[in-house]
Amino acid sequence: MRARSVLYVPASRASAVAKARGLEVDVVILDLEDAVGPEDKATARQLAVEALTAGGFRAATVGVRLNGSGSPWGAEDLAAAARAELDLIVVPKVEARAALTPIMAAVPGAAVWAMIETPAALFALETIAANLADRPGSGLMLGSNDLSAALGCESGADRAPLHWAMSAVVAAARAHDLLAIDAVFNAMDDDDGLRAECEQGLRWGFDGKSLIHPRQVEIATQAFSPTPEQIAQAQAIVAAYDTPESRESGAIRVHGRMVERLHLDRARRLLALHAKTESA
Repeated sequence: MRARSVLYVPASRASAVAKARGLEVDVVILDLEDAVGPEDKATARQLAVEALTAGGFRAATVGVRLNGSGSPWGAEDLAAAARAELDLIVVPKVEARAALTPIMAAVPGAAVWAMIETPAALFALETIAANLADRPGSGLMLGSNDLSAALGCESGADRAPLHWAMSAVVAAARAHDLLAIDAVFNAMDDDDGLRAECEQGLRWGFDGKSLIHPRQVEIATQAFSPTPEQIAQAQAIVAAYDTPESRESGAIRVHGRMVERLHLDRARRLLALHAKTESA
């Protein structure tokens, strides 16, 4: 699953859902939680089911973010999701693997993304990630707004107080072959700030970025896509190892750099993802 750009859409706003259908975004998440007020929860749930049934999204993956199981709406959200045809379930404020068990049982065919938004979740990352490991397309999402509030920290432009949490989420995802999705960027009109935060998330190892406005999609998709230079380098590594004298080699020289078979594996993954994107 590609998840460079992950757009939250308030499921209660039919116009926003209609606009999302035509966007070139990797993942659309119809939001039943934070973007929807208490008085609109039932309407949002019904509209989300109708949107999923109607389909027509350009996004390769479409899912919903449920309200938490401890909320007044969580059970009905899950029941509705179980009846709908959807690719993905996003679960907020996951703090233990037990929180995922009923959701995975109710929607056995969907990928599951667990939102890491509390200090308790950070200390349960290993068990949360392990519970998702056998579900293709599943992942961990950093929720920095709630996490910052819970920690009592001001993350700032460099997000320095959250660096350890960012690394922990990526490490847990990689340990169990999951996606790692970076948190939202709140300043909808600050393109430079969004671009910088996407580049930071990429350096930390995230696969993509959560987004709250359609204008953010292109920046995130571009930031988390390999550059022509990276593609060329990956092709060169694969080609170098595909020669008779290097097929069984460990370290070899490519364009003046020493590379190893771990670089070959990474090059093949990059090219496979690029090919998947090009054919979409």
